[in-house]
Amino acid sequence: MQDPLYRELILEHWSNPQNYGILSDADIDVHENNPLCGDEIRVTAIIKNNTITDIQFVAQGCAISKASASLFTEKVKGQLIDEIKKITPEEILEDLGITLTPARTKCALLIYTTLRKKI
Repeated sequence: MQDPLYRELILEHWSNPQNYGILSDADIDVHENNPLCGDEIRVTAIIKNNTITDIQFVAQGCAISKASASLFTEKVKGQLIDEIKKITPEEILEDLGITLTPARTKCALLIYTTLRKKI
């Protein structure tokens, strides 16, 4: 990890993830895993008027996947589904602010690919 600021950001979101948990009345409930490294994630979300009004996740895995999920759920909460569909994998990686190996890139994008399966 290059920049200490980004290293701190990732460690903060890993140890204190935002939107961590499961929504019991979710419109979306999807589970996915990364067989390359063993990371697992479950995403639940509530959709009203074509907008994600609430989103939560639970995960087991590395700091990169958990931090990325925390950052991504913050990014999409309150957004229209059509706007979320326009988010690119490159944007997710930019939000992390570090250069990743191909294996770690899959970890960082696990939240993105999981949610996109259901929207």
